Amino acid sequence: MTLSIRNMRPEDYDAVVTLWQSAGLEFLANGRDQRERITAELDRPENAFLVGEIGGQIVASVFGTHDGRKGWINRLAVHPDFQHHGFAEQMVRAAEAIIEAQGIEIIGCLIEADNQASKQFFQKIGYNPKPDIHYFSKKKHPWT
Repeated sequence: MTLSIRNMRPEDYDAVVTLWQSAGLEFLANGRDQRERITAELDRPENAFLVGEIGGQIVASVFGTHDGRKGWINRLAVHPDFQHHGFAEQMVRAAEAIIEAQGIEIIGCLIEADNQASKQFFQKIGYNPKPDIHYFSKKKHPWT
């Protein structure tokens, strides 16, 4: 089974949302995950919004972004039927390559405290936990 990785296109939105839901990712339809917001992000050349396909079916996604100083891996998902084949690592490595090609040397990810599988995965591929860091956020709207 070979995974083909490419840039996400606007017409992929519904398939990516279905993927997220099947993989158990939270989906904020009225917030940051709105079609219009995702589509706008696709137009930003610094972003690495990628999908992985097998036989024309989208089975994986990852969103790589950066702020000019630090990169972020977001929305990593692999359909449950295609997990444990190394596809998550392929997706992360592809996003990392795009981010690093823009001169970014630090890449991080945020993982829910109870998501042990993701913690183990990211450690396995070279990410180090920062137990002394606490994440805070401020939201304009509760649904974002």
